[in-house]
Amino acid sequence: MLDELLGRAELKARIEELEDDKHHLQRQRDAESERRADAVSDRQAAEEQINRLEDKIAELEDRVARSERDTEAGRAPRGTETLRGDRLERVLARLESIDCGTEGALSAAVTDGDEPLPETVADAADDCAFTLRGAAPLIYYTDDAGLVSAGLRPPIMPESFVTWGRTFRVDPGWFRPIGRLVFVVVRADVCAAGVYEEGERVAFEGFESDVKSDHSKGGFSQGRFERIRDQQIDDHLGECAVTIETTCREHDPDRVILTGERAVLSELSDLADHTARTDAGGKPEAALEHAFADFWTTRLVQL
Repeated sequence: MLDELLGRAELKARIEELEDDKHHLQRQRDAESERRADAVSDRQAAEEQINRLEDKIAELEDRVARSERDTEAGRAPRGTETLRGDRLERVLARLESIDCGTEGALSAAVTDGDEPLPETVADAADDCAFTLRGAAPLIYYTDDAGLVSAGLRPPIMPESFVTWGRTFRVDPGWFRPIGRLVFVVVRADVCAAGVYEEGERVAFEGFESDVKSDHSKGGFSQGRFERIRDQQIDDHLGECAVTIETTCREHDPDRVILTGERAVLSELSDLADHTARTDAGGKPEAALEHAFADFWTTRLVQL
């Protein structure tokens, strides 16, 4: 099971296939030698192919061994950093400025740490493959000379891709609040919706609902209290849905981002393009500012 999760099962299966190919070529070589004494060229070709296969087997076995050593050592990234504001802009500008020559820059969105890495990414990452898989989801950047080796986990993670190019693929929409967007914070008793143009808020709608939070010792039973509270939350979420739909209808955003508590996100996720958890507290406007700042951060992972 561990071999499958770490991608070693696939490598070991490939080694077995190559071993079978090698044995087949050896038998073919020996048969050709016995049948025809003049098959020197065929034998030489077979010998060359066997040598290439043995080199490939040795390379794959070395990768398996390194992966096993990394697992035992619990290898971790060289460092991590949370990027926002000017620091984020400087890092992205530096990454975009690197010219690696024709097909020298690898950009890859690694979205699931439980899946084996694509072969292209695993080959490029080499010793960092195990660490990279453990740090997913992120966008991995490296070059054909191995001078760059880092990952960025943006606020909006794209779908999986692997691409080689002259420069690294850095889409502003992954990292910045570009265009017009509706950003929403929902808690069990709070709703706040902001409309943003290129990161600047141009409209706001928010409200609080009277949702019971504590059960007093007198009065009705705990069960009745919970039923009343659940109904209050359902009513609140219904009002949140109306607010989101009205805001979107009036402002026609490029995308809608919904943040909030785990329990309420699933109820309203159909109204948003992206969702994320937040622990932003306070009144509606304060919660919106807190959640907006937290959401638009990027995690740098040095591999």
